[in-house]
Amino acid sequence: MTAPLTAELRRCPTCNRWGGKRALEADGHTVRLDPDNSRGTCNEGPWHGSLRGPRNACGQWLRWIAIVAEV
Repeated sequence: MTAPLTAELRRCPTCNRWGGKRALEADGHTVRLDPDNSRGTCNEGPWHGSLRGPRNACGQWLRWIAIVAEV
């Protein structure tokens, strides 16, 4: 897996609109990506239909529903 991403970074793989392969760590905040397939399509966001990777971000980020919200 690639280096983990945390939701506070607001990158595409932590967004609910991102359609790539990912796994949530036990802490409920850290997302791991498949290193051989770390890109996914944006679904219904401003980059709709385009492949987005772990360094991509946008102004319409929505927390992935699997991520535990910060209190």
